Amino acid sequence: MKYFEAQNLRQTFDTTQINVSFQCEKSTMTSIVGPSGSGKSTVLRLISGLNEPSEKVASEMKVFLDGEEVSKKAPSKRQIGMVFQKHTLFDHLKVEDNVAYGLVSAGMKKKDARCLANDFLKQFELEGFGNRYPDTLSGGEAQRVSLARTLIMKPKLVLFDEPLSALDAPLRKKLAALIRNLQKTFGFTGIMVTHDINEAKAVSDRIILMKKGEIIWQGNAEDFDEKLMLQ
Repeated sequence: MKYFEAQNLRQTFDTTQINVSFQCEKSTMTSIVGPSGSGKSTVLRLISGLNEPSEKVASEMKVFLDGEEVSKKAPSKRQIGMVFQKHTLFDHLKVEDNVAYGLVSAGMKKKDARCLANDFLKQFELEGFGNRYPDTLSGGEAQRVSLARTLIMKPKLVLFDEPLSALDAPLRKKLAALIRNLQKTFGFTGIMVTHDINEAKAVSDRIILMKKGEIIWQGNAEDFDEKLMLQ
């Protein structure tokens, strides 16, 4: 069995019937691409547990991570981190406390967690940002803080739901490169949903193409032919 495996992820999204299964190797990045409405984000929400399958298909849907089935666990117990299109930072907390939040919740002393958070921020080109509040950050800075808050918890899997789509093209390219560098540095296993093929190729080892709720192609990123998007 692969490090990550999703079996029979099924759900109805609008008028789309989603039914997919796929696997990921450890310490690799996979991008799921496809047109709007193909069910890409719903797949991430099923993996994370944010969406629950109907009782009719719940027994068939299984998610395995690092040799363990996590399908029956609550989202907070799956050791899966998630970075969304719009940052989910706490506006009333400073950046250092946003990044340290999970550590403190897990029992670390606040002082130690803040120290670790500020040291961690350097790897995200955010040195000295600890005392700022989210409303003073640019979109790119806020997404980097969100990513830092996720990775500091050392999740076994990181899900990215179009995290760069709200940013302008030059910044998207820069942050895509940063995500790829961080993925190699930390060695985390990641799955990113994006509608940008160039972005997918820049960050990924493998690409999955979805249309109308189904996987129609999957393989190495360098083998992906953009003409597949037009079929």
